[in-house]
Amino acid sequence: MRPARAVAPRPVVRAAAVSGDAAGVPCPGCRTPNPPDRRFCRRCAAPLAPATAPAPLPWWRTIWPLRRRARAGSGRMVRFLVVLAVVLALCAGGFLLLPAGRHLIEDTRDKLGKAKAVTATRAEASAELPGHPVAHATDGLSNRYWGAPAPGASVTYTFGKPFRLVAVILTNGASTSPEDYAKQGRALQVDMEVTDRDGRKTYKKLTLSDKPGPQTFSTGISHATAVRLTLDAPAGWTPDRHVALAEVEFFQRG
Repeated sequence: MRPARAVAPRPVVRAAAVSGDAAGVPCPGCRTPNPPDRRFCRRCAAPLAPATAPAPLPWWRTIWPLRRRARAGSGRMVRFLVVLAVVLALCAGGFLLLPAGRHLIEDTRDKLGKAKAVTATRAEASAELPGHPVAHATDGLSNRYWGAPAPGASVTYTFGKPFRLVAVILTNGASTSPEDYAKQGRALQVDMEVTDRDGRKTYKKLTLSDKPGPQTFSTGISHATAVRLTLDAPAGWTPDRHVALAEVEFFQRG
């Protein structure tokens, strides 16, 4: 026969003796008295100083994030009123700044987009000289011009459908050649009146340099249907000369 395998003796659990004369706060679990220096109950090991409930958050800490739960007494009503005031302020600001915001967006689109030429369907001048009709100002040639007998003459361009007028290019004088440019008078200021599809009018003063060649003016006017140009502030004009405008070009957003 083989000898039996030795088995370790099992520990015997004995209840700790509890003295009845221990002074201290009773255990919240088993009501056993414990000495004042103990942190856990000597009978059931329950904590003798349980954690106290956290104090309510102040109202300003319950505003953000919104998913944070507000405890009773922590300013739930104040939190609601503050959030409501912020929402109303944002709505009011958006309403007041809407025109400016739309104007900024349109200007940004003008800069990012590519402008393309647009042709008027009709041009009518208040005055023109023989041999120098207003049609010469939109024929694409800079050696022919519209000749007005005196400053104050105007031309109105009408377009087939509304468009975003992003720029106007004016070629002043009788020609781009310096010699021919100085032979006639030229307007150093052009008063521009733009009419949109709803009949509203926008006014701009275009100040030109007294030199030959095209000059570009950014406009940024939406839904334009008609443009009126009035010649003013002439240079080099005398009774035996006339006011010349070589070319007018309009551009819309592509």
